[in-house]
Amino acid sequence: MNEVPPALPVRNDRRGIWPTVVFVGLCLLVAGSVLIPLWTSKPAPAPKNFNSAQQQSPEFTAVVGQLDASIEKEWREAKVKPAPQAPALMVARRLSLGLTGTLPSLEEIRALEEQPQEQVIQWWLTRLFEDRRYSDYLAERFARAYVGVENGPFLVYRRHRMVDWLSTEIQKNRPYDELSRELINANGIWTTQPEVNFITVTVDQNDKDKGPDEVKLAGRVSRAFLGVRLDCVQCHDDFMGGSWEQKNFHELAAFFAPAEMSLTGVRDNKKKQYEFRYHGKMDDELVTPRVPFKPELLPKEGALRERLAKWVTHPENKAFARTTVNRIWALMFNRPLVEPIDDIPLEGTYPPGMEILANDLVAHHYDLQRLIRLIAATRIFQLDSTNRDNEHHVTDGQEKLYASFPVTRLRPEQVAGSVIQASSLRTIDAEAHILWQVTRFFQQGDFVKRYGDIGEDEFNQRSGTVPQRLLMMNGKLVKERSDENIVMNASSRIASLAPDDVSAVETAYLCALTRRPTEQERNYFVELLNGIKGKARFKVMEDLYWSLLNATEFSWNH
Repeated sequence: MNEVPPALPVRNDRRGIWPTVVFVGLCLLVAGSVLIPLWTSKPAPAPKNFNSAQQQSPEFTAVVGQLDASIEKEWREAKVKPAPQAPALMVARRLSLGLTGTLPSLEEIRALEEQPQEQVIQWWLTRLFEDRRYSDYLAERFARAYVGVENGPFLVYRRHRMVDWLSTEIQKNRPYDELSRELINANGIWTTQPEVNFITVTVDQNDKDKGPDEVKLAGRVSRAFLGVRLDCVQCHDDFMGGSWEQKNFHELAAFFAPAEMSLTGVRDNKKKQYEFRYHGKMDDELVTPRVPFKPELLPKEGALRERLAKWVTHPENKAFARTTVNRIWALMFNRPLVEPIDDIPLEGTYPPGMEILANDLVAHHYDLQRLIRLIAATRIFQLDSTNRDNEHHVTDGQEKLYASFPVTRLRPEQVAGSVIQASSLRTIDAEAHILWQVTRFFQQGDFVKRYGDIGEDEFNQRSGTVPQRLLMMNGKLVKERSDENIVMNASSRIASLAPDDVSAVETAYLCALTRRPTEQERNYFVELLNGIKGKARFKVMEDLYWSLLNATEFSWNH
């Protein structure tokens, strides 16, 4: 009896609950449709605006060279040997997970493999930038930092409107400093001016007459835009050896005092002032708006929130640029360059590359796409996560110094998105059939709810749980997306339509793990499929898919 390759789990229970009524209805609706081909090896269309010359310019390559040199200097000093370069498909997988929360589809892999080796990464990034999944995904990640994940006060808050607005602005590659200023200084109605929801989310559900909460807004601004946990001194001075004082926080909060609710939405009332009773005091006192550092950058004229917004995003306020770099880095590596993500020192020694990226971000007008391209072009982003020569394992020292790509557990939305995309031969994007989009929406939301949404602290590394493992092994999503269903599932299509057994196994591995099987893996499953037809063949492919989706390799970024 053959043994299952050691990297893959064994499926011991094919039982599961029946699909929901909605899911069954959708399947029946599309069963007779000719809109979705059953098999395709057709590559995805090329991006519309790819220009290889931009990323090969001396100016761009010089910055990448500086980044690599700063990291390599640290390797030499620590006498650490870097891991080899990762395969191109593995790098593409990282980019897809980090920027869209899902895997490359089979047709996208086919297109990638047609590109010249030296252009693959930047070509793939261009395609991702043109894909609405990219801007939708980044918008949600940023929104968690801006407003959290709670629904907030129903009558005066529309989170989905703000996320949609963010996505549109990111899709246009609007300069990030402009976008940030618009949030901090937002005015108007939360339904017609989506950015104003950054302000209205702080309204107390039970005390709407009070208006926006200055304390909550100050805390959000300091963490989300400046990478400073100033709200830690909200109640008293820092008694743990830090330099922050209680007044620093409340002087920042005072900038939001004029914001109030009116018939025309959020408007500034210049007569409103901020009062607070400091720790150890008997009475409230008037608090003068002051910024906690670099006061010389604060404009002298203008409304308070307008002045604050300009101070936060001032080119010389490097805290803003560093925080932006750290958040984009966290998306791409699944862990921030400085941890925690919203606690970056204002002064001191920064990790190699951070200041280079921050300076370049300012010099290029807070262009997020350029920042992403620079990080992706570095040697460290393209390193393998293991030593494939098997001479020795990757050490903690290598991973800490980014001498190998850090291995991190996928977040819930990445796991769900990957399961759904891996189970389709077609790309599930904004151009996909409405059936796929609706199915993805409901299945992903249900899975994340059951798996456990990490919330706004999504980049804090956590260990996996037994319930999460059981959900993957026995849960509804993996069961539905690996069972026999020739209309919806790649496993059934492959079993029915692959030209030969080798192609069937290779296609399954490409869809699920974005790589081809090793010789041992291929031989094992080809032997299982050899001569098998009908229901038995569907069951073998079903079990293969279940094993791949439950493999450790599937649920980690590497």
